[in-house]
Amino acid sequence: MRSSALRVSALGGLEKDDRLAVEEPLEIRIGDDPVSVTMRTPGGADDYELVAGFLLTEGLISKRADLKDLGYCLDPKHPELRNIVRATLAPGLEVPVERARRRAFQSSSCGLCGKGSLDAVLTTSPPLEDGVRISRAVLSSLPERLRAAQPTFAATGGLHAAGLFSSAGELLCAREDIGRHNAVDKVIGRRFLDGKPLSGTILLVSGRTSFEIVQKALVARIPVLAAVSAASSLAASLARESGMTLVGFLRGAEGNVYAGAERVV
Repeated sequence: MRSSALRVSALGGLEKDDRLAVEEPLEIRIGDDPVSVTMRTPGGADDYELVAGFLLTEGLISKRADLKDLGYCLDPKHPELRNIVRATLAPGLEVPVERARRRAFQSSSCGLCGKGSLDAVLTTSPPLEDGVRISRAVLSSLPERLRAAQPTFAATGGLHAAGLFSSAGELLCAREDIGRHNAVDKVIGRRFLDGKPLSGTILLVSGRTSFEIVQKALVARIPVLAAVSAASSLAASLARESGMTLVGFLRGAEGNVYAGAERVV
């Protein structure tokens, strides 16, 4: 969106027109039950991708057939407001909404931490046994390819991005968002809604890698996760324990492989 700003420098101040990344809340519901509220960058089908990816990576659904429908809850007085998405699940699928709501709150507020969280994730998500291999040349090319797919960041400088690539370096999907987790959920959700597998793919994020992002990649069964910035200690621990390849500070031909170096050839 457009906003006026006072540009200040050593030469003084100058009024200018600037572009800001849009940030709005999105409430996610399962049926009529609210599950989570996240601050996101809105935009058409991206909201549906975000919700589908969230439901998958939070372990609330596991296969495409679990999700029957997605739709906005619209206010007749304000039809332009599209900040609530309702997910309708397959008949007979039981989801513990109260537990899901607590889990979503803990995750968004960094309440998940430590060895107990690591054990809990590994209990529900078995280690990855994906035999995909990627070349160093392909790996080093990914940040530039993702950067070229970030038009809103180029205009505002205010968004994170996530990109899903094939093992050969083909960009399968890229999304931007005000939040790193949302960008990840969007690309995973797009692949999930299309009914395409996430095995054998590479997930690249534009910022740092936290425990929650590794957790999302693990639940989605993505074997290789890379970032242009740092990885946290717990992210590296979870990657090692789960058999995931984790790369940080991927910039040009250089990067730090914290886990799963056998996949990089």
